[in-house]
Amino acid sequence: MTDHPFYEVAKTADEMIGLGHTIHQKFTCAGCGVRQTMAEADKFFTHGTCEECGHVTDIVAQGCNYLLIKHMGG
Repeated sequence: MTDHPFYEVAKTADEMIGLGHTIHQKFTCAGCGVRQTMAEADKFFTHGTCEECGHVTDIVAQGCNYLLIKHMGG
């Protein structure tokens, strides 16, 4: 998975949330390289703590992405 610039990803994610979809922010730990997914939906964080090694990553500097859960009409 590729991380992209924080503010660009957050803007697109906000648009997806506005359309009624759910997102979970993802980032790569700067300490050990393990991919992490934030548990809290529809919120972007500037820092994340790795569940594997405990390193705190500066997500704004590192970049991120998100998992999109699309909700179909209804």
